[in-house]
Amino acid sequence: MLRAAVILASLWLCAGIAAAQEARPAGDTCRDGVAVDVAAGTKPCIVPGSGVSFKDCPECPEMVPVPAGSFTMGSPESEPDRFESEGPQHKVTFAKPFAAGKFAVTFAEWDGCVADGGCGGHEPGDEGWGRGNRPVINVSWDHAQAYVAWIKKKTGKEYRLLSEAEREYVTRAGTATPFWWGSTITPEQANYDGHYIYVGGGQKGGHRGKTVPVQSFQPNAWGIYQVHGNVDEWTGDCWNAHYDGAPADGSAWTAGNCSWRVLRGGHYGNFPQLLRSASRNADAAINDLNIYGFRVARSLP
Repeated sequence: MLRAAVILASLWLCAGIAAAQEARPAGDTCRDGVAVDVAAGTKPCIVPGSGVSFKDCPECPEMVPVPAGSFTMGSPESEPDRFESEGPQHKVTFAKPFAAGKFAVTFAEWDGCVADGGCGGHEPGDEGWGRGNRPVINVSWDHAQAYVAWIKKKTGKEYRLLSEAEREYVTRAGTATPFWWGSTITPEQANYDGHYIYVGGGQKGGHRGKTVPVQSFQPNAWGIYQVHGNVDEWTGDCWNAHYDGAPADGSAWTAGNCSWRVLRGGHYGNFPQLLRSASRNADAAINDLNIYGFRVARSLP
């Protein structure tokens, strides 16, 4: 068993070094990218927004560096099916790149946390849909914070839940349309209740009625998967009914109704309009429903 563990660890380290070499520009410089200080000791040079990912440990989530920059948060009043809580639109600026989860945290990653003595030992049910690479469900905001505490301690890196602004920023990936791919939506693009059609355009389809593996569908331009649908993802923010007074630097809004926390992305049972990039939801931080999951962020040098 010990020998097998050593072999697996060696393979993982070699894979990490190979990825670092593949990501590093010619001349072993990092002029156009970020030298990511990975817990394994490697420093891959990754261009933010390129979709190249890294991992801090074998059971850790894949992380994708995203670029610094500005975007307009919220929806315009002309967007079909918008809610007043999505305004007023305002400019948010990220002074530095950061890393976002390539996928929502999976059951395999959550179970790795529990096996390592973390996550409060919480073992969420999978509703009989399967575990592995499906997104973890039946987790509350408090459970998500327990996962963050575990991975920070394990890696020594600054992990956190995405802020609401970060979540919309990585969803849009430079776009301003209701969905990252455009103004319409079909069940071939995301997991939601396809019995309903978005008034902005789209097609009717089936309703899967459960989660699907996190690598399903196409990633957006920054290489991030399922930013629309599948599971509603907890963010770090307290709930506020509008954006008046919201932070302009992309940080989590820690004022407001903090017994409720913001969720983003929409889930497998939602109507299509609730999957839009600007759509917002919230629930009590203690609630752990089978439509809730989460995605993590990590600070970069």
